[in-house]
Amino acid sequence: MTTVLTIILAVLLDLWLGEPRQWHPLAGFGRLASSLEQRLHGGPAGDNVVRGGWAVIIAVAPFMFLAWLLTLNDNLALLVEVLLLYLAIGGSSLAQHGRAVAEALALGDLSLARQRVGWMVSRDTAELDAEGVARSAVESVLENGNDALFGALFWFLLLGAPGVVMYRLVNTLDAMWGYRTERYRQFGYAAAKLDDLLNWPPARLTALGYILAGDTARGWRCWRSQGHRTDSPNGGVVMAAGAGALGLQLGGSTAYHGVMCDKPLLGEGLPARGPDIYRAIRLVQRALILWLVAILLLGVSLG
Repeated sequence: MTTVLTIILAVLLDLWLGEPRQWHPLAGFGRLASSLEQRLHGGPAGDNVVRGGWAVIIAVAPFMFLAWLLTLNDNLALLVEVLLLYLAIGGSSLAQHGRAVAEALALGDLSLARQRVGWMVSRDTAELDAEGVARSAVESVLENGNDALFGALFWFLLLGAPGVVMYRLVNTLDAMWGYRTERYRQFGYAAAKLDDLLNWPPARLTALGYILAGDTARGWRCWRSQGHRTDSPNGGVVMAAGAGALGLQLGGSTAYHGVMCDKPLLGEGLPARGPDIYRAIRLVQRALILWLVAILLLGVSLG
């Protein structure tokens, strides 16, 4: 039951405080990772894959060990676990960013909406129309529901504090190094593949949460028929289920780093509009409630 209590306290802390606005540990980790990449990046393509693998180990393993070490003290364990899990989840921050985009669209300020959705996605946003902004925000809310919330909860359940630290730091490295650009195609290979591996189980549980929290029949149909369409083994599952559960169609042409990409169509129904961003946020929140109920029941059954 201590694990259940830790999760509930961390989620409540996230709802109360949101993401730390200053001195977030992940910001410091990002600077450390950038410095590490500058030192290790280089050499032939094959060597760069190995260098990238070592970079992941060097960046992540010491913090996992530190998390494990801190939880050995019975007097500190609960506090450390709550704080680490709170820092790893970002449900409130995700909802806040999504609402900011929806509010800008409601005001008719497309320029502001483009700027705000640019804080959520890696795609080019300068030329997006209102529909493109709304679609991008909905896709980000659904996909990051897994990355910023459910994935962290899953790995905390499985491996405790070291597990959630591992997941969040690998996820951060993937966000920094996982691009298929000339610089990162080889060096970021290990971070990207490890992130795919760590997200495989929680992504499917996230998709299950979405379809149970929304239009179950449509969400399940879209998951089964469309989840394999994306390059990512996890993103397509999450977004197809979420789009189907919302009765929306996502995907289509968009630009990344100046290059147009045709993303597969996911979901069924109408294109996303500004109010659908709020609906996506509520879907994630309802799925979170389902997760918490399931975790509580699991904790009670295990004593």
